[in-house]
Amino acid sequence: MSPADRLTMTDELEPVGDHTKVRRKIDNTLARFAAAHEELAAEEAKRQERRERFIARPVALIEQTRTRLQRVVAPVKSEGNDEKAGPQTRLQEKKQRRSDRSIRITRIACAVLAGLIFLATGALWGTKTWFNSKFTEIAALDENSSDIQNAAGQTGDENFLIVGSDTRAGATAEENVGDADTIGGARSDTIMLAHVPADRKRAVIVSFPRDLEISRPACERYDAAAGTYTSEIVSAATKVKLNTAYAVGGPKCLTKWVQQQTGLRVNHFVGIDFGGFKEMVDAVHGVTVHVDSPIRDTTLGMVIAETGDVTISGDQALSFVRARHVVGDPTSDYGRIKRQQQFLTALLQKAMSQGVITDPTQLTNFVTAFARATFGDNIGVDQMLTLAQSMKGLDTSKLKFLTVPTVGEPNTRGNEVLLETRSKELFQALIDNTPLPGTPEYEAAKAAASATQTPPSSSSKSSGSTSSDS
Repeated sequence: MSPADRLTMTDELEPVGDHTKVRRKIDNTLARFAAAHEELAAEEAKRQERRERFIARPVALIEQTRTRLQRVVAPVKSEGNDEKAGPQTRLQEKKQRRSDRSIRITRIACAVLAGLIFLATGALWGTKTWFNSKFTEIAALDENSSDIQNAAGQTGDENFLIVGSDTRAGATAEENVGDADTIGGARSDTIMLAHVPADRKRAVIVSFPRDLEISRPACERYDAAAGTYTSEIVSAATKVKLNTAYAVGGPKCLTKWVQQQTGLRVNHFVGIDFGGFKEMVDAVHGVTVHVDSPIRDTTLGMVIAETGDVTISGDQALSFVRARHVVGDPTSDYGRIKRQQQFLTALLQKAMSQGVITDPTQLTNFVTAFARATFGDNIGVDQMLTLAQSMKGLDTSKLKFLTVPTVGEPNTRGNEVLLETRSKELFQALIDNTPLPGTPEYEAAKAAASATQTPPSSSSKSSGSTSSDS
């Protein structure tokens, strides 16, 4: 046994007194402090190691990047700084600089172009969205109606029911049309059906006299002031004027009658108030119409005093499309229909002209005025451009303005009488996209169809069967 062991044993076996207890407590405390110090030292060493690694990583990455750049740049620098290099090397350096500069310019140009395209696309989309938001939507369409004939065959066709409302709401004294207090409600003062077939090779606009005698279907009551429908159902009626369909049942009722009468699928409804004509014309700085003789109305007064090609203002345009009692024109409503068709053509041509399309101010003012005065269903910038572009540039043989066939004279009730057979022929030609009745092409097709009909066989004659025309 070593002296140290004997000393330890002696210490442990010695009598335990107060002095020994104090000394042992001090020794234990010192041991704990020593252990804690060692743990703290170990943790600090670990933290220091982590700090060194954290600092070393980015330094290493920077060094690696610098080394790679040196590998790339060094050959160029050595070529450019090589004092012994001949003129050919300096020429290569010059070419390299030009090449680098061209690459940078090309990249910058591409980035700028991409940015401009993005901004332009966003601006156009935003502008169109803003314009579309200005149109007032009113339910009018029923594209799944059972009244539509050959619906599959009409795929791609565009049919715009265009209605000029005679509401006096918001009318000024200068417009000379009365006010909402004296002339309440709203009637369809102008009714046009614009048909653009899927092939876009022609456009046909058919006008309906406001006093056409019809059998009106049952419809929901329409509140023109609020632009909404009520729960009241207006009963069907016979021998009433066409403009009453809109007056009692609004766009839905008028669309319903048009589809029953024509078999066409109406997929756009455009309603325009009186004031809309004036603002739209003023927005494009006037519209030019041809006048053979001065137009004076017994109610509205002098409308246009000049003759020839006359550029009319908004106020004149409003009277031009409304005049029904023109001196020297006994046709009344038919004369007005002709002027309305003339005005619509002139307005669309002006709106689609380069002077308006390329002038942001005029274009914005026109679309804003149109949107403010327009209401309907499935209308907007795209839809109206389809109509305008279909009419613009078409020659006379491909752009047809017609009036639905009537007797031509009012009956005892003061109503125009529809020629049912001729009307059905007209609208069937639109549905089938075939030549219009009355045209040489129509007569030729009709003659060819008659020539190909098989005459009755002798057997049928002998059996006593007969053939007769209804």
